[in-house]
Amino acid sequence: MRCPFCSDEANRVIDTRLSGEGEEIRRRRECEECGRRFTTRERVELQLPKVIKRDERREDYARAKLMSGIGSACVKRPISVDVIERLVDRVERQLQESGDKEVSSRYIGERVMEELTAVDPLAAVRFASVFRSFQRTEDYASFFASLDSEESGRD
Repeated sequence: MRCPFCSDEANRVIDTRLSGEGEEIRRRRECEECGRRFTTRERVELQLPKVIKRDERREDYARAKLMSGIGSACVKRPISVDVIERLVDRVERQLQESGDKEVSSRYIGERVMEELTAVDPLAAVRFASVFRSFQRTEDYASFFASLDSEESGRD
């Protein structure tokens, strides 16, 4: 690990802790050259499938892209970044457990809408309006009707 201040590679670990829900290791380090301290985070690199877009292009899965889309749907809603990160973690876990080498963007979007509906139905509607390209008020009405039917099915 290279020091971000002096670029020297000689450093030692002072403290190691699990952060979040045990998904990440946080290490406090001290550079042996300049003596400054810095923090590094280690996360298990998941083998996630390629994403098949609507136009049949294939792209690498991008966590930041998914976080951005969900974050846009959650603007001015009482949803913390931690909640969004856990939601994305659950979606990624589903993708990894599927064992598929490729998965459609539609599948990912549907998983996100399921998760968002449980967290904040209004954010789910915002996400769905972009994801499903709502054009008319009937699109919104049918989405709200599907939410209502899911709610009554749980009771």
